[in-house]
Amino acid sequence: MTCPMRPISSGAEHCPYDYIKIYDGKDVTYPVIGTFCGMGKFPYSIIGTSEDLFVEFVSSPAGPLLNTGFHFNVGNWPGHVETAGSRNSTCDWLLTYEDLAASGDSEGIFLSVAHWYPPHTSCTYLIQGLKDQIVRLYFPSFRINRIESPIAMFDGDCGESLTLYDASWPDDSRIIKTFCDTFSRPMEKHDFVSTDSALFVRFESKTGSYSGSSLYYWAHYDFFNNTHFGTAVEGTACDEEFSSWNTVSGFLRSPLNTLVYKRSTSSQYLACKYTFVTDRRLYARVILTINSINFKELPYNLGSCEDCWGGRHDKLLIWEPGNSSKVPSGPGPGAHCHCRNTAIQVGAPVARVVSSSESLNLELRVDASRAASNYFKHSGALFEARYEFVHSPLCGPAVIPASTEGELHFPHYEALGYTEPPRSIRCIWEIRVNKDRDVWLHFDKVRFTTRDCQDGRLEVYLPGRPDHPFMSICGHNVSSKEMPPLTSVDLTGQTPGESPSVRIQFIGTMTPARAAFKIAWTELFHLPRNPDGTLMTSKLTEELGASASPKGECDFLCPGDSGLCIPGHLVCNGIVNCPGWHNESGDEGPETCAARAEPPPTNWTILGLGACGGALLALACLILACRICCPCCSKSPDDTDY
Repeated sequence: MTCPMRPISSGAEHCPYDYIKIYDGKDVTYPVIGTFCGMGKFPYSIIGTSEDLFVEFVSSPAGPLLNTGFHFNVGNWPGHVETAGSRNSTCDWLLTYEDLAASGDSEGIFLSVAHWYPPHTSCTYLIQGLKDQIVRLYFPSFRINRIESPIAMFDGDCGESLTLYDASWPDDSRIIKTFCDTFSRPMEKHDFVSTDSALFVRFESKTGSYSGSSLYYWAHYDFFNNTHFGTAVEGTACDEEFSSWNTVSGFLRSPLNTLVYKRSTSSQYLACKYTFVTDRRLYARVILTINSINFKELPYNLGSCEDCWGGRHDKLLIWEPGNSSKVPSGPGPGAHCHCRNTAIQVGAPVARVVSSSESLNLELRVDASRAASNYFKHSGALFEARYEFVHSPLCGPAVIPASTEGELHFPHYEALGYTEPPRSIRCIWEIRVNKDRDVWLHFDKVRFTTRDCQDGRLEVYLPGRPDHPFMSICGHNVSSKEMPPLTSVDLTGQTPGESPSVRIQFIGTMTPARAAFKIAWTELFHLPRNPDGTLMTSKLTEELGASASPKGECDFLCPGDSGLCIPGHLVCNGIVNCPGWHNESGDEGPETCAARAEPPPTNWTILGLGACGGALLALACLILACRICCPCCSKSPDDTDY
């Protein structure tokens, strides 16, 4: 007698007689993995979801006939790595920043499905950070195989897939990447980064599996603080913009998100640019104060910091954009480079830059070849700084061009018609001076309502010491407002191409109506000296050399032995222009002004010649008029009228 042999089958509809039923748990109340019958060797291993499997054997009333029973082997398989999160169902996970922080680990881990699962299974992982955080996911190990132990057959593409979403739910419009079992390549050690605080991962299988997924992966995730102190510039990794209409002052530092130091670039630097912009109708200047710089020490920064612009150092660049947005290639007016490490000290910032216009740029540059190894997951700030928009319309013009004389009035009353006086104000004026000239500032009509310097103070700064005032005036010392002339050496800074200037700052915590002052200044000229040391007064009306000004700018010699002189039109103009002289011999003295008021001596020779010439001209005109008006005078006696 010959009997046909039934091949190995699964499913209750294919197994009406003897069969084995396998449950995923301790007893028949747990899910059924499958029902198996027939003869032969089952081609797949079956892996349960826990440490228990329940096997039930059922025989038919007909008895065994030719069947000989069954045989199987039992072993163990590594289970899931402990995941810092909560599971909502069989394989739906919520992985939060709080859970990861509570675990004490810096990175979370989850693995691919390594046990059986039925067809049309969907496993999800919601990785949720805090506000202003972003999520990074990467795969240290990733393999993609063909589906080897399907429960249900599927002939199409993508029987199993893994999809990453830049969202907190499976939003098909925000898919980062999809991996399929039939055509995808694994991407190991590649960072997948969300743009917001959540990243969603979904595994789907149309076939199911007896022994785990065909997509084998080991996934790591972590969170990064993506807080921006300004407005993030779209399309950039770390650029920010600070505008005065959003906030007048604030704090900034190097990126909190250290993932920016891992990004690839074709340049030798990784750069983060910070732009400060305002409108002249609001503010005319930007003050940027660098409080600390903390780059990695040698040997990471090779070479000397002396060549800050040209060397491959981690550095900070500060410049005013002007007519071009390009980064300057070297030092110049408004351009600064800093690469030395400094510790923050109260009252001693690394640098303070005051712009001459309504915009300023700051750029952090890090050597691209060492950026990741030096600064990825580096908690310290590479730099810390503060910014402030100052010089409102009530201050008037911020930059005053060079001239032989001038006056500065505060407040600028024309602005009161279209701006509201603030409770506090900060004005910075730059008075430019012609080359090789001294300047004398004299304060007039200075009025402060209190003696406290916190309520209002005037400060004078020189280019050589921009952080230390040369002179300060408050309510308690307003009477001692006389200051010596500033020489051309005092007015020259260390930056090549910078115009000689003096900077005046006013800070007040009161309304402008309660503080007022006038500052006048005069440019002074130096007379050269003779070999014996005396002043060369013959040069008072001559040019003072190839680089001097035209005639007439050194007409009056100020009293004393200083050799200072002023143009003639400044003498007796109602303002004392010679420093320290208010007596009769000064430029406003009675003797000086009386001498200038006396008429010059009369030259009688020139006066007589002029009178004779005028008489002859009058006689000629009289004769000519007579000939024209009296024709009869020109007729002959022989002429006869008819």
